[in-house]
Amino acid sequence: MNYEISKEPIQIQAVIDKVIQREAGAITTFIGTVRELTKGKKTLFLIYEAYEAMAVKKLEQIGQEIEQRWEGSKVAITHRVGKLDITDVAVVIAVSTPHRADAYEANRYAIERIKEIVPIWKKEHWEDGEKWMGNQLETVEYPSGKPEEEDLHE
Repeated sequence: MNYEISKEPIQIQAVIDKVIQREAGAITTFIGTVRELTKGKKTLFLIYEAYEAMAVKKLEQIGQEIEQRWEGSKVAITHRVGKLDITDVAVVIAVSTPHRADAYEANRYAIERIKEIVPIWKKEHWEDGEKWMGNQLETVEYPSGKPEEEDLHE
């Protein structure tokens, strides 16, 4: 399965292995990790949650968009959910293409689209509080908690 939501630590090489193809001259990876400081605020840990069935469909959609836009490309994306500590891997994107420029562009496209359309939320835990954040638009805050599933169908 090239598109996954995982409760377990992501095996980076396993994601890369999904896109290996004889026609590829390049494989790029994006490894998103939990950082300690965001806008000067110290993060202790994050909790990611997802509307899993829809999240996988949206990851597949992103893969299809890439395969249509960059000829000969192959994509695999795994996003982790649950409690993640500082430096833990939250997302791995691997893209293979015949040419390196396309692999770089397609990989960047994938992470930007994940933030736009995939129903994944993170709860940031800081020294002085916590808050749910929408992964689609990192600056969007949901004061009453994360959105309900029916809100995702708008």
